[in-house]
Amino acid sequence: MDLTGLRVAVTGAGRDTGRLLATAFADRGAHVFVSARERAAAERVAALVNERGPGRAEAFPCDLAVPESVRGFAAFVAGRTGHLDVLVNNGAVYVDGADLTDASDETIQTVMAAGATGTMLLTRHLLPLLRASSRPDIVNLVSACGEVGHHRSGAHPAFYAAKHAHAGLAEILSHRLRPEGIRVVSLFPPDFVQDGPRAAGGELTAASVVDCVLFAVGQPRDCFIREFRFEQVRVQSTSSAPS
Repeated sequence: MDLTGLRVAVTGAGRDTGRLLATAFADRGAHVFVSARERAAAERVAALVNERGPGRAEAFPCDLAVPESVRGFAAFVAGRTGHLDVLVNNGAVYVDGADLTDASDETIQTVMAAGATGTMLLTRHLLPLLRASSRPDIVNLVSACGEVGHHRSGAHPAFYAAKHAHAGLAEILSHRLRPEGIRVVSLFPPDFVQDGPRAAGGELTAASVVDCVLFAVGQPRDCFIREFRFEQVRVQSTSSAPS
């Protein structure tokens, strides 16, 4: 897939899936605006992209829990391009905890601010650049925690709440932006691993999630893929099955 010349912004790109997303777009020729909470992390990913090519990357720190930081990243992107083709809302703050009291007030506030408010504000501020594109896509890495009835993750209730808010935002944007030709694609992966065999009996891998993103973005403009829902079931071997 050739994505030469595309302008792409990726949040939470300093490590793991975000880094993989940024490098995957750049490997196909895109110009990627890399954001992460820590400037050093964003700059490391940008340096990696620029060393390997063929795409290019620029780094900027963005803490989604801080509105001023969100506005700063949006202004940074606007100062370097007149349009944005793809916004990947990947950044979030994850925290474990079965009980609501397992996290402090401050942690809960940060999780909600980053996963819900910050994502909404960044999309709002980058929307004019997306509207200026001839092929705009908004991609949301939501998580199965944003699905109604999903209880399988060990995430804290605040993460569940933030992801339900993210899912609600994606749902209404998909409906309201479709007449403008802006595609809104949401992925609801369960807890997954960064590396693995990518086999039917294994856990979902980050590489497979990234492949879904690339597939959706690469489709012709008459193809609006709204959601990716995953049915990840581990296959038990005969030897491990209960007698």
